Order: sequence, then structure tokens, then C-alpha cells
Amino acid sequence: MTQPIPMTELRRGPLLESLHLGHAVICDDTGQIVQSWGNPGEIIYPRSSAKMIQALPLITSGAAAKYGLNTEHLALACASHNGAAIHTERVTAWLDHLGLGESDLRCGPQEPSDMAARDGLILADDTPCQIHNNCSGKHCGFLTVAQHMGAGPEYLEIDHPVQQAALSALEESTNETSPCYGIDGCSAPNFATSLVGLARSMAWFASAADRSDRASDAAQQLTAAMIKHPELVAGETRACTELMRAMNGRAAIKTGAEAVFVAIIPEKRVGVALKITDGTTRASECAIAAILVSLGVLEADHPATLKFMNATQYSRRGLECGVIQPAPGFPS
Repeated sequence: MTQPIPMTELRRGPLLESLHLGHAVICDDTGQIVQSWGNPGEIIYPRSSAKMIQALPLITSGAAAKYGLNTEHLALACASHNGAAIHTERVTAWLDHLGLGESDLRCGPQEPSDMAARDGLILADDTPCQIHNNCSGKHCGFLTVAQHMGAGPEYLEIDHPVQQAALSALEESTNETSPCYGIDGCSAPNFATSLVGLARSMAWFASAADRSDRASDAAQQLTAAMIKHPELVAGETRACTELMRAMNGRAAIKTGAEAVFVAIIPEKRVGVALKITDGTTRASECAIAAILVSLGVLEADHPATLKFMNATQYSRRGLECGVIQPAPGFPS
């Protein structure tokens, strides 16, 4: 089957109100497909779900060791964070450690999604800056690699050594040649890959402990950092953070814009990648939760799971009015 399949639905009263279609793949540690839905060969932009891949050169280049980066730095390099104080304070300190400042970032300003941070800016009559950008941790990683390489400050240019290193990491871990790139919301190049390639990369991350090469060691460190610091990878109320906490270290997961989601599951040596075709985040959150439940690493009745899968919808007065749930037959 090459067409997307129903993955997530919203029911209200007796009617199916909305239906979200998508593609998904699970790969094992040999890179083979264990299970797929829709078209595993679908070419997508992985968006922020690829941040772990983009962060590999941070370690393999020797930059992380040179600048004494810890697990919090590595988690932030993989993060799409809320712009809360726990994120912005660490990003500011990272830049200071490099002898750099906010103006050296190239991600652009973004209003924080963390309500306390947003209210604080309003009360102070201040405006968001680039440190609030949800990708500022990734960009600190890029700056660290650029400084270590002695490369120029325009680290987002497609021919810059930092971006060429990120491309090499993607192609090596997916075992594919990227057909093209687009510009991400943070202005960085985002290299396209197939969905099965992305799942293959996540399985490569998941099985990294089985190998002893430098890139695999980097993959293992990044996965462990995400699992150790789920609050830095996203933030309170976010699916990445809450579901990783619910799994108690059994998996690392990462969302990407336009309804991409990936999972790294070391204990099973498998990787998961999915894409909801209409780009709706609520649908990708439900779909990844359903797959994680089916793989036995997430409890279906955990309170965090029930925020995203089989999630009751309420009216403004608190009346139960609907449910977001996996579509019938998915993911079995």
C-alpha cells in the first residue's frame, strides 16, 4: 500500500468529526522494516525530529569534549523547547561559555510557548529574542561545532562545514542519499529523506550500544541525554516530555513540525518514524502513543498517555464532548 491510512480520529457525539491519515514505519537494528503503514518510501522533511542526527557532529567532531559539554547541553541540542526559564537560562550560559551572545544565533526570535516566560516578557514590556526560539539549543550546538572547526559565523549556509557534517550524518544513519533540502522554521537547511530511512536512522540510534565506533557512541550519548532530561527536550505539558517520563527511560521520542514523530527504543533495538499527511500535531501525538503502546513500552492507561491517545475532549464548561483516538485497526 502506498496511500496514507487512517491513523487518528476525532469523534464528537455519534459522529466522526475529523480523520487524519498518515504513514509510519518501524525498522529493526539491521535496517529492515518490521512493520509499516501507508507508504514507507514516502519522502518527507523530518523537520525537528532529525535534531539528534544533526547533533551527531557535535560529539563526533570532538567539539563536545573540547568545550566540556554535559548531558544537559546534549539534550538541548536535540530539543524543540518551550522557551521556559530552564531552557533560556541554559542556552544563555552555553553561549557565554563559548564567548558568544544572542546575536551570534541565526535561528530568529520566537515568542515562547511557556506561559510564565511569555507573561514575564509582557509584564517587562520586553520582546522575545533568538534565545527563546525553540531551536536555540540546536543552534548552540551548530555554533559549538563551527567554533571547534574554526569555520565562519554563517553556519546555516548550505556549503558551511557544519551543514555538510549534518548532511553526512543524515545520509550515513539513514543509508540513503538525501534528494533535496528545504529551509526549516529556524532557517536551517532540513534535508529530506524517506520515512523508512528516518526509521532506519532511529533504529541505528536504538542499537548504538551494540557497536563501538565513534558515531555510535555519539548516538548512545544523545539518546541517553534525551531520556535523562525530558523536560529540556520539550517542556511541561508537551508530548515528548510527558511520554518519555511515562516510559521511565525505555525510549527517547522527538516531534517535528508538520506532524512528524520518531522514537528510539533501545531495549527492542527498533526505531519508529511517522508522518501525518495534513500536518496536524494532535494526530501525530496520538499516533506515536498508539505505536508505543503496541510495542509494550508505554502503558495505555497511564495519565500521560491519556492526554494524547484516547484523550477526552471537554467543552469550555468542562462537559465531555469528544475523544481523540487511534483510527480503527491502527496500529495493529
